[in-house]
Amino acid sequence: MSDEHRSDEQTPDEQHGEPTQPLAGWPADEPDREHEPAPAQPEGRAYGTPTPDPTPDAASEATPDPTSDATPDAADSAQERPGELLDGPPPHRAPFGETPSMPRQQPYAGHEAAAPTVPYPTQGPYPQQPPWFGPGPRPTYAGPTTVARKIPLWVWPAVACLALVVGMLGGLAGGAIQDELSARPGTNDDGINGVRTQTAAPLEADNGSVAAVAQALLPSTVQIVAELDGQENGATGSGFVLDREGHVVTNNHVVASAAEDDGPIVVIDHQGQRLKATVVGRSSVYDLAVLEVEGDGKLEPAALGASQVLHVGDPVIAFGAPLGLSQTVTSGIVSALNRPVTTSGQSDDDSSYINAVQTDAAINPGNSGGPLVNLAGEVVGVNSAIATNGGASGEAGNIGVGFAIPIEQVRTTVDQILRTGRAEYPVIGAQVRTGGEPDAEGATITEVMPDTPAERAGLEKDDVITAVDDQPVNDGIALIVAIRTHLPGETVEMSVVRGGEERVVQVELDGKIG
Repeated sequence: MSDEHRSDEQTPDEQHGEPTQPLAGWPADEPDREHEPAPAQPEGRAYGTPTPDPTPDAASEATPDPTSDATPDAADSAQERPGELLDGPPPHRAPFGETPSMPRQQPYAGHEAAAPTVPYPTQGPYPQQPPWFGPGPRPTYAGPTTVARKIPLWVWPAVACLALVVGMLGGLAGGAIQDELSARPGTNDDGINGVRTQTAAPLEADNGSVAAVAQALLPSTVQIVAELDGQENGATGSGFVLDREGHVVTNNHVVASAAEDDGPIVVIDHQGQRLKATVVGRSSVYDLAVLEVEGDGKLEPAALGASQVLHVGDPVIAFGAPLGLSQTVTSGIVSALNRPVTTSGQSDDDSSYINAVQTDAAINPGNSGGPLVNLAGEVVGVNSAIATNGGASGEAGNIGVGFAIPIEQVRTTVDQILRTGRAEYPVIGAQVRTGGEPDAEGATITEVMPDTPAERAGLEKDDVITAVDDQPVNDGIALIVAIRTHLPGETVEMSVVRGGEERVVQVELDGKIG
């Protein structure tokens, strides 16, 4: 054995001058030293606290004392004596996992020492588990351990609140995404207020020039060609541009067949350009529909006016494509206001009831959906129907009696369609007689449905309604028109005659899609 011997405080780094770290508890390579295996230890013995290294000479000359009376049995007996520890191996032969300076666990007397648990080495020259030369069973190598930290109590309420907020935000975002995905094309949450309409009248109200009105409104008027009963281009009508987003207003009966069959609809602008259109929504009850036109960049919106300021005799101009003749202009006057008019449909709900503006401006088939305009160039109504004197086809030409939907009703219905793609109209939940009473002095109720506004208001069969608010009612059509000038949810006063006595009832209107 070499005469050189290192103290416990000297490390291999200091000896060789290399920045390497030997495996913990394993002796560093010493080419100048003969390694002797540690003396075998009886099973169950534990090492005591390491003693200081002896001098080199003493360490090299140490031999067992032949005079000692200690035997293995005596050593075992000594281990069982409380508080007494045995001497350990030579200090330079520390067991694997320990260094000479590490303190040792002292087992309780009378118990077998447990195998130590040490971290498995992750660095060094032994990528695999090295052999074990120490006494007793091989130690169990555990992975890196973590120290449990006490979590403050305020963390849990904070985490719960954060989870609640994240959940609410996720729900709102999911709802918004779902609403966006389920929204019909062409609609928006703000309705007519969310689109770019023309707010200013293009002309002075007293300009008196039909030609000026024609020049201002023709760019905003379009012709509509749609499928009818499977026949392409079978229906023809008119419309006007509502906004710069490309929405066009027309009559429902112009596009109803194409909308039901998903047939083609074409809009032809004032320059003759043909643009494909789709239905945003429509109302058969008010005979109105809103289309969305593709490639709408050059369409000029028309300004919306008011029909409530009109007087009988005021000049008006009708625009449209009568009999397929596009860009046609006719003029006349307001012949009457608040004229109750109905157009027949497949059912009572499909019938259109209009509190119309009557005009003698020439209106013919094909004018339907076109604008009725005042001298300021503002739209005051939508041409919808004409009175006829019969004829084989049922579509006789103009006889000087035409009807337009008031612009106030157009605004309300178009706003509903732009918001949801559908329109809602008010009902009271009662059936009324609509014909066969030329001398009637009111609308006679023929049936009251259960759990309806009419029943809750106390209306009964054979009651005669003579007025809605301040508007007189002469028959059933007049009653329906008067009710449909209001909105669902509104409350109206009805004058009712029962058994010769007149009373006033409050009716809160219900709503129905149509």
